[in-house]
Amino acid sequence: MVVPRVQAAIASAFGEEYRGTDPVVRPSQFADIQINAAMALAKKVGLPPRDAAARIVEALDLDGICTGTEISGPGFINLTFDGTWIEELLNAESPGTRPLPAAEAQRVVVDYSSPNVAKEMHVGHLRTTVVGDSLVKVLEALGDTVIRQNHIGDWGTPFGMLIEHWLEIGEDSPEAALLVDDPNAFYQAARAKFDASATDEDGFATRARLRVVALQGGDAETFAVWQRLVAQSKRYFNAIYSMLGISLTDDHIAGESSYDEHLAQLCQELEDRGIARISDGALCTFPAGFTGRDGEPMPLIIRKSDGGYGYGTTDLATIRYRVRELGANRVLYVVGAPQNMHLRMVMATAREAGWLPDTVEAVHVQIGNVLGEDGKILKSRSGAPVKLMALLEEAVDRARAVIDAGRPELSEAERAVTARQVGIGAVKYADLSTGHDTEYVFDFDRMLALSGNTGPYVQYAAARIRSILRKAGVLERYTGLEFGVSDGGSTAAVISVVEPAERALALHLLEYGATLHKVRETLEPHRLCTYLFELAQLFTSFYDQCPVLKSEDSVRESRLALCALVLRRLSEGLDLLGIETPENM
Repeated sequence: MVVPRVQAAIASAFGEEYRGTDPVVRPSQFADIQINAAMALAKKVGLPPRDAAARIVEALDLDGICTGTEISGPGFINLTFDGTWIEELLNAESPGTRPLPAAEAQRVVVDYSSPNVAKEMHVGHLRTTVVGDSLVKVLEALGDTVIRQNHIGDWGTPFGMLIEHWLEIGEDSPEAALLVDDPNAFYQAARAKFDASATDEDGFATRARLRVVALQGGDAETFAVWQRLVAQSKRYFNAIYSMLGISLTDDHIAGESSYDEHLAQLCQELEDRGIARISDGALCTFPAGFTGRDGEPMPLIIRKSDGGYGYGTTDLATIRYRVRELGANRVLYVVGAPQNMHLRMVMATAREAGWLPDTVEAVHVQIGNVLGEDGKILKSRSGAPVKLMALLEEAVDRARAVIDAGRPELSEAERAVTARQVGIGAVKYADLSTGHDTEYVFDFDRMLALSGNTGPYVQYAAARIRSILRKAGVLERYTGLEFGVSDGGSTAAVISVVEPAERALALHLLEYGATLHKVRETLEPHRLCTYLFELAQLFTSFYDQCPVLKSEDSVRESRLALCALVLRRLSEGLDLLGIETPENM
């Protein structure tokens, strides 16, 4: 809210090179907020922190915004805001929001989810899918043009094995249906046949290898079966996306197969330009700055010694396409952390080739692992990866048990809907509230708790406000409106900020837009989770200290309007996280 003004003051006081200083803003017991910017600047500008703070305050333009500015401690700046200014902002049509200026909006390609055809989506896919979808929602809300890309694994050597297995069992067999119901079982059956016949010259493994050649050569029958395999897998992916409330559709799929026809030309171009060379029979690039343990340059293999192509080739074709054809200003790869070295080498090669110009930002949004209670990567008792659908169904079942016990008066249909919203929301929030590049322990009891920084806690705060507005008879007036004007066209109540708890809640509401912009800048959805959790906490304090339904006349109407604004922010914020807001809890 005031950070841009503080940054402008820093630039005015010390020079433009210091404008990027990111001041720390936090509540203060002596004022509305406390700003810590001078500490970081003091050594750089050669001044004691309090003197640096004094220079910042002298340059601050806060006319009509603050009634008090004070330097405290070793160099903190305490600000007390003008109550009238707070009320004016709160009563604006869209308080606290700051859409991007048109000139700053970008065309952003986001690569996320990326499951493999004929394989089960496991818990490892949860984070790439959930984090990616939240980022695209935030970017779109702020005005960026976002292009979703689901880079599914739908090409390569394993498909010879899968196609041959499909042809042997028949399209109408129960085993074929496993592609939708249990993809891993289908894949494992094909793999077992392949391994068992590895030494048989005329066996399944030999025929599977020939199928790869036929697929890559465009054989009609083989290609038709490949299309059916992909179509069946899409049905499975879409069931997961529907359960999770993910915005990916078939239109967003851009699998490995999309780039197959360009790979030979890409390799030839890199070789002709001297960027790639043959090493141990394979065509490789050696991007600067990447060395192995022996100190030798590390290769990025773009054509194998047998003439086949790997992930490096496809990823180079992908990034070239996203810049040239999709016109990306920014490319985000929401991919597991172990892929960091590979992606950095791809990006470095693409920059050397001129396919990724300096004007385009490419970022690996690293995704950490999901751990079990033993601190190791979450697996089933058998040691296999946990199936994502089974995990989501268990979350809903656990939420249903809690709701059945706590809200038996709700109808069967209401309890079913609420259980799905709370169970899925709990899983997604637990994931999103953790830094995306860190690991976290998957714990249903903690996820579904109604206390602490959890999805159900934030959802409950929203449901509680709905109940308050419903009891007051004003829920319909405030549902779905542009704040300040009701659905019927009448002006909503004006919010007045008098009590300290009202003031704290109001100031946090006004930080909503700044929070979204910070998520856009840092690509960290957990910042939005923290904002919503703190908003729910501040609402609870406000409701405990400031009577709403028992207040009279204009005070009651003002506080109901404030409640409605909190509900709006909680609902909007949860929606940007991909989480639904229950009507009842």
